[in-house]
Amino acid sequence: MKQLSPCLATYSHLYDYFLQRGGILAAWLQQGNLQQKVFDQIFQSNNGHQKRWESGYQLLPDTKATSYSLDQPTLKIGVKNDLSQVCYSPNDLKSALKHFHPWRKGPISFFDLLVDTEWRSDWKWKRIEASGLDFRGDHILDIGCGNGYYLWRMLGAGASLVLGMEPFLAYVWQFLIAKRYLSHLNAFVLPFGLEALPKGNLSMDTVFSMGVLYHRKSPIDHLLDLRTLVKPGGRVILETLIIEGENNQVLVPSNRYAQMRNVWFLPTIKTLEQWLCRCGFTNITLLDVSQTSVQEQRSTEWMTFDSLATFLHPRDRAQTIEGHPAPRRAIWCMHSKG
Repeated sequence: MKQLSPCLATYSHLYDYFLQRGGILAAWLQQGNLQQKVFDQIFQSNNGHQKRWESGYQLLPDTKATSYSLDQPTLKIGVKNDLSQVCYSPNDLKSALKHFHPWRKGPISFFDLLVDTEWRSDWKWKRIEASGLDFRGDHILDIGCGNGYYLWRMLGAGASLVLGMEPFLAYVWQFLIAKRYLSHLNAFVLPFGLEALPKGNLSMDTVFSMGVLYHRKSPIDHLLDLRTLVKPGGRVILETLIIEGENNQVLVPSNRYAQMRNVWFLPTIKTLEQWLCRCGFTNITLLDVSQTSVQEQRSTEWMTFDSLATFLHPRDRAQTIEGHPAPRRAIWCMHSKG
């Protein structure tokens, strides 16, 4: 695909980085034919949405973003005047971006067109910022990064390089739209899950896992995997669903949770911190606990499917429609042993 080729070519900087890091990352690149696997995964011929995504990408304006902002609540890429330089209208842009529905993580502004996403992801990032964590110069890995909204915010906070892992191709394509206009920045998304990473220590400074743990059938294995991805003394930022209660309490939904099929374990704060201790983490710090509101997660023009308001009990918003405790999320920072 001609228009996507320059964007994928920027991945050569990531592959060079793997070679410079050496060890298992270099081996993964040299022995695993990684470049071809990335290309093949993005252009899966058996994906029913592939033609829609490719068509939408081809309709995007062939222009440059004369400015961008990564440190504000709305990720801003380009300004409206950049479109007029190529005789391209905001309506055409909107039509092209709608090919990538649903847009879940944001908000993002492309050339002054606001993509009002399902999640106010800036609210979660604000909670992380409030903790005072310093990401300057960090090499960061984000597991289950979605469309990369947080990756760009990490760069805006001073990170040196950010790498996301995301198996859902709709979100990878959304990232590639932003990457098309920010190709010079050190943000990359590999279209794979955590399982695709080579075994062994990747020696990252910081690893994020946000909104992933409760989807794992084996949460302990996930926590152990996270520990192997950071350098000795490195840190992990973990965000997940929790329930209120005491030690050793865990909610295991019998079927669905807030209409999600793949939710397995929702622990209490004390239970999860016990898991973290058993998995070898130190300096375990609870950064935030927040009830998810229908203002933070909602249906919009850019995500027209049902959202949180539909998933809560109509007569008691403190419960999900199935009768479980309504979504409550916590964020931790912890370190691997040095």
